[in-house]
Amino acid sequence: MDLLIKADLLVRTEQALGTMRDFLRADGGDVELVDIEDDMTVKIRLLGQCKSCSMSIMTMKAGIEEAVRKAVPQVKSVIAVEEEDFKLI
Repeated sequence: MDLLIKADLLVRTEQALGTMRDFLRADGGDVELVDIEDDMTVKIRLLGQCKSCSMSIMTMKAGIEEAVRKAVPQVKSVIAVEEEDFKLI
């Protein structure tokens, strides 16, 4: 993926996640953008209470993924990853 295109996608995705943060933080959680893959899969990490909440799958699909896909229609899906699922380089 072209770096300028990816940078734009990352900014727009981060803005979409920002619209969800107040709701997540109100319940003791948060979300962090990890990456956008070439296949247009957004990887996020759920933080705080979101990490262990039984409703996190519903929150992710009905809230986070919907907000991201509305702001960035090119995104195919949003998945949550654990810290051990990725390596920082």
